[in-house]
Amino acid sequence: MEITTTAPILTKGRNPVEPEKLIRREPVDPSAFKRMIRQMGLKVTQQRMAILESLSAGRAHVTAQEVFEMVNAKYPEIGFATVYRFLRKMAEQSMVTEVRMGGLPARYELTPRRHHDHLTCVQCSQIVEFESPQIETLQEMVAKEHNFRLTHHVLELYGICPRCQTE
Repeated sequence: MEITTTAPILTKGRNPVEPEKLIRREPVDPSAFKRMIRQMGLKVTQQRMAILESLSAGRAHVTAQEVFEMVNAKYPEIGFATVYRFLRKMAEQSMVTEVRMGGLPARYELTPRRHHDHLTCVQCSQIVEFESPQIETLQEMVAKEHNFRLTHHVLELYGICPRCQTE
């Protein structure tokens, strides 16, 4: 089974996934952010641009609070509700993916060009992205077996990451 991840998965007796199998994030051109905002029927503002920039910079899977703190550092007049409403509107239009895992706060990422699933540590909340053609094939088989036409899915696996296993 081939699985590609954004971070090495280490388990007892196995080697980490090689770097060439990592999912690569492409930098986003600011003009693409402007197009996204206009596509939503909204005015392009510095605050909206800053929200999108905060989603593309640093780590993926940030909470609304983390986005707010990053944007608020540059634009102190922005409120949390503004950040949250914009994130929700982008999620509704599939420009941002909202990931809700267990009882954790929702996390957001710019919707990737390629589908991926998530593995979450139940102790430290680290999130590892992975792709598995076998899982994609299996879900199509299950849908067909039950006469469903799949539109999308979210796969969230939970466990204990290598770092927490050693603590």
